[in-house]
Amino acid sequence: MFTYLGGLLLGWSIGANSSANAFGTAVSSKMVKFRLAVILIAVFVIIGAWLQGAEGIETLQKLSDQTPKSAAVAALAAALTVAVMTGLKIPVSTSQAVVGAIIGLGLMRHQTNMGGLVKIVICWIGTPIGGMLFCIIFYKSFRILINKFQPSLFQLDPIIRIGLIVCGCYGAYALGANNVANAAAVFVGKDMLTLQSGALLGGVAIAFGAVTYSRNVMMTVGKSIVKLDSYSAFICVLAHAVTVHIFAIVGVPVSSSQAIVGAVMGVSFIKGLHVVNVKVLINIFVGWMATPVIAALVAILMYFITNLKYVP
Repeated sequence: MFTYLGGLLLGWSIGANSSANAFGTAVSSKMVKFRLAVILIAVFVIIGAWLQGAEGIETLQKLSDQTPKSAAVAALAAALTVAVMTGLKIPVSTSQAVVGAIIGLGLMRHQTNMGGLVKIVICWIGTPIGGMLFCIIFYKSFRILINKFQPSLFQLDPIIRIGLIVCGCYGAYALGANNVANAAAVFVGKDMLTLQSGALLGGVAIAFGAVTYSRNVMMTVGKSIVKLDSYSAFICVLAHAVTVHIFAIVGVPVSSSQAIVGAVMGVSFIKGLHVVNVKVLINIFVGWMATPVIAALVAILMYFITNLKYVP
């Protein structure tokens, strides 16, 4: 059981950090209560992990063949990295933390698949861009519909509230489908967990993290970058969910944090860059750049420690 502790901690860290992206804008705009949000996140994360988590797990497995010992080291190194960033209220990429840790171990064991790494990095770059583009498209498309039918405020408000809940559930489902690989991939294989059992265990760990410790990052995503009205919040959640789900179908674990931040930046381009909190945005970008490097270094350090031998 100790072997799986790192994966469970990593799953908890994903839930605490990345699950906020599904409902962060809805909660911060006061359209959905936090308690309802985390319950829905927990339910749909597990469903997404169970139904569509296998593809991403198989992709990460191709980077490096893991033994139970190296799997524990990789998961724990990534979990510690994400936990620190969560404590600093910075939404980071758990995908980058996991891949950074796996690459760090792969370099030490001479087992890194660079072809698989290139595919993942390309998708990392595409994630915030996809979130931004989908946000701009959805923002303008739904605005056309609103202008055409011209609903009153009393009619529009409950529609947006329902839309936020539906899209938030979709976003949580996409998170489970895509990011469960980060927690479970290192533990799936010969003499370890099966694909389905790994996906289910990872989904439960993510759900627990969302319920217990997601509020801080949720507020950073929803309030600190750009002040969002309820309509913009709905668009951001929808753009984030579609982006993450597309990569889940492709089978590449990507950052839901990058997707939601890209979507929020899409709103800022529409409304004008003056609404952006540049300081917060810079901190997030620095966190993104530092995450895989820190995770790799922690994994290498832990590899040395776990392979030390006493010589009398």
